[in-house]
Amino acid sequence: MNSYESRQQARRERLEARAARLRQEGTAALDKSRKMAEAIPFGQPILVGHHSEKRDRNYRGRIHQTTGKGFALLDQAEEAASRAAAVGTGGISSDDPDAIAKLSEELAGYEASQARMKQANALIRKHKTDAERVAALVAVGFSEALAAETVKPDFCGRVGFASYSLQNNSANMRRIRLRIEQLQAAAKRVSVEVAGDGYTYREDTDENRVMFRFPGKPDAATRAMLGSYAFRWSPTRDAWVRQLTNAGIYAAKCVKAALQASKVGDN
Repeated sequence: MNSYESRQQARRERLEARAARLRQEGTAALDKSRKMAEAIPFGQPILVGHHSEKRDRNYRGRIHQTTGKGFALLDQAEEAASRAAAVGTGGISSDDPDAIAKLSEELAGYEASQARMKQANALIRKHKTDAERVAALVAVGFSEALAAETVKPDFCGRVGFASYSLQNNSANMRRIRLRIEQLQAAAKRVSVEVAGDGYTYREDTDENRVMFRFPGKPDAATRAMLGSYAFRWSPTRDAWVRQLTNAGIYAAKCVKAALQASKVGDN
């Protein structure tokens, strides 16, 4: 497990622990509200005008609030559990130090699939009967079931792998090759740190992040401006960050220009 995978695992575990805690707190709140309700005799109305009316209304209000709190906590627990389950399911991240190797492996799978589909289509064109086609496909490694399915005509009467399957596969290969090229170019970057007027700017290749650090909490206008350029506060990095890409570097230039303009305006 590399450093990125370790962070992903730690994040998943934190979310799972949060889900478990919220689920426990929600269940406890619902149990408390149920026990509170048991103190009121079944069907007992509020005695309007009685000296107990205000106390009774307040007590029933607390039951209602405790019940609502319990269900809200259970909803939050489900959200945390869903987020935990989603960690690591978004494909190969550029933050992963093994991203190039993993993408290369994925590309090899698409290339093998493309070659296999082309070979199958060539064999199907070469042979005339379904039996001959199935036998030819089995001879190159297809299972009997897959070979039989491949030579079966589709709704348009076509046999073999349709052209759109090859085109989609080619598009995926182009997409992955482009990502590999981008990551290889990014791997040549070196970290940069520059002290600005009231902030520190850093391009961190290890973190794969562009970041701004301030000596304290920026004012509301600065925070809004950072957000408008897709910079987000990262408590673990104590900085405003976005991914280290060409777009991220360009956004950082815009932020630096905006920060400089605000200083000039203040003067």
